[in-house]
Amino acid sequence: MSTSKVETANASGGYRYIPAVSQYSAGVAALPGFRLERVRFSKPVALREGFERIEAIIKATGAPLNSFAACELRSPAPFTEQGFKDFNAVYTGVLSSWGVIGDGVNPVSRSNVCPAVNPPAEPSFHAFTFAVKDDNAAPSFVIAGSAEAAEGGKSYAETTVRLGETTPDAIREKAIWVLNEMERRMSPFDGTWANTTAVQIYTVHDIHPFVEDELGRRGALANGMTWFFNRPPVNCLEYEMDVRRIHVERIVDV
Repeated sequence: MSTSKVETANASGGYRYIPAVSQYSAGVAALPGFRLERVRFSKPVALREGFERIEAIIKATGAPLNSFAACELRSPAPFTEQGFKDFNAVYTGVLSSWGVIGDGVNPVSRSNVCPAVNPPAEPSFHAFTFAVKDDNAAPSFVIAGSAEAAEGGKSYAETTVRLGETTPDAIREKAIWVLNEMERRMSPFDGTWANTTAVQIYTVHDIHPFVEDELGRRGALANGMTWFFNRPPVNCLEYEMDVRRIHVERIVDV
């Protein structure tokens, strides 16, 4: 699916976004006069409690709830296609009650991955991002996580690159597809690898064979990378990435 559409403004929330699918947007960027700020929890916080904590943190700054722009989730294990749909219904239900989702369009960027070691007992928040008023802010954006399948089809399996294959050659091909998707998602915000502040990779497979000649050649390692030994959220997927340009990040103890 092409994600180089013209972004739509969420003016009262302080950011713009690239429309994608019902469960998330392809990416968000702060509007002029705002910055995106990231908050990471010291350990995963279960979904219901996480939403409560996020609501309190946002309200404490004086920002509206529709400034909620992006989140990073951690789940116990990859979902089936139906299980993922069921989870998304719960997640988007809260966003609808907050007034973040309007007319069925979800502006919030998202990553949702599954730790292979010490996973949480239930879907949980790892981090979230919201828009804050800042007249002197530098441009900031968050690109949603993408695995090796185009969204918007009847199922992930039907568009998965090298479905069911985990050979080194297959993982490389999956990684190349995801790198291309990251570039497509950054382009509407004039984003490039050179101006990212974080590049995150999620896979349990060996990435060393292509780190230098695929990520390095493109400039994706300009500010390093973080490799999480995690799986993507659907059980037919093997490799995921997300990227961001954010200048203010903080950790909240749990």
